[in-house]
Amino acid sequence: MIPPAVARWTRAARVSLRSRAVRRRAFHGAVALSLLGLAPMTWAWLSTTRYRLTAGAAPGWTRQVPTAPVGLVLGAGLYGHSPTPMLATRLDIAARLLRVGKVRALLLSGDNSRPGYDEPSVMRDYLVARGVPAGVLVLDYAGFDTWDSCVRARRVFGVRALTVVTQDFHLPRAVALCRAAGLDAFGVGDDSAARFPAQTYVYAVREFGATAKGFLDAVVLRSPPVFPGPRETSLDRVLGARR
Repeated sequence: MIPPAVARWTRAARVSLRSRAVRRRAFHGAVALSLLGLAPMTWAWLSTTRYRLTAGAAPGWTRQVPTAPVGLVLGAGLYGHSPTPMLATRLDIAARLLRVGKVRALLLSGDNSRPGYDEPSVMRDYLVARGVPAGVLVLDYAGFDTWDSCVRARRVFGVRALTVVTQDFHLPRAVALCRAAGLDAFGVGDDSAARFPAQTYVYAVREFGATAKGFLDAVVLRSPPVFPGPRETSLDRVLGARR
């Protein structure tokens, strides 16, 4: 017969071993989930290293941008009927690329899903007010997210190669998704951290979830855009007229 003290010790030891095993499995599970959460970010960063740069990072930076027929500017919110500062910076960079001949037309892709909110039209008006000819601007009113903008550029507007313009924190995801959509895509980003540090930090953290969703849409599900068509020829006409 086992003495009571030994029996109590044995039971306690078994409980302790089970508890350690549970904690060990929980730790391993947490590590696995963390790695899975980082995988899409790793994919976006590593797969686009050769295809992106920061605007103004060095003198003559535009010379490092390959020539493409189209510059894709992604929407980034409005203040009333004006672009947010981040969106205005994207538009300024795109206008610079147009003026130095790195792109021949600009595809302005944003959200117009509800009355009174029209990102593409505000983007166009901003550029025209700064001397960009309206005839080189094409509007995509159904660019509801980055994946939709990339897929629609390829399928709806017939783009094969483009330069996508956004902020640095968003650039790996934007380039990766455009390339996953079948585009020969390069990216130019604005380093927003100096002027908008708080916003940049918030959006950079948001990129973890947004990149995971983008990876799911682009690589796992091959999700169609919210509005997949019909085929638009407006960009074809602009490019044909500027040859």
